[in-house]
Amino acid sequence: MNVLFEDNEIIVLVKPVGVPSEDTPNGEKGIIDLLKNQQGLSDVFLLHRLDRNVGGVMVFAKTKKSAAHISKQIQENTFKKTYLAVVDGVIEEKQGIFKDLLFKDSSKNRSYVVNRMRKGVKKASLEYIVLSENENKSLVKVTLHTGRTHQIRVQFSSRKTPLTGDIKYGSKDRNCDIALFSHSITFNHPVTNELLTFTALPNKIDYPWNLFGSDLGE
Repeated sequence: MNVLFEDNEIIVLVKPVGVPSEDTPNGEKGIIDLLKNQQGLSDVFLLHRLDRNVGGVMVFAKTKKSAAHISKQIQENTFKKTYLAVVDGVIEEKQGIFKDLLFKDSSKNRSYVVNRMRKGVKKASLEYIVLSENENKSLVKVTLHTGRTHQIRVQFSSRKTPLTGDIKYGSKDRNCDIALFSHSITFNHPVTNELLTFTALPNKIDYPWNLFGSDLGE
């Protein structure tokens, strides 16, 4: 496990692909259990989630007070998250904002774009910029304005550019897991109030990230 930062209040790490953010109902252990066992931590508090097949930067609190402080930042939208994604197809507008209404069907663990407000529907917004294009794939950087279930996946899918490998939301490419990676998080330290930014990149030799080489950054 790649730990980027740790002190008495928080631990920042790169979550591996394939590991759930928290324990599952069928008994599979999540990243918190790994932290307790591998890092020897007694208390770890989950602050935000990544889907099982999504890797990247996450922060966990080590005290209740720090958990409350960072959770407040998330609620007030001062906690910033950016993602890298590869989508099928070419996006006409090379940068822009997607604003949609999303409905989550918990029984199917799936979200849908809908056209009117009703019970269970929430507003969703993200900002994106296309970094590169190759072989009918597009590398995009995404900044979330809201944090809805499967938000990035369903918003791009609804525009006929599903995330590569995301069979659930329409990708026909079965050669990889969902091409989505938590690239950076920015927040204020819960005790010192210092503004912190942590970044990571997906493995550049893995498909489809290997289509873009240096465009992924350093």
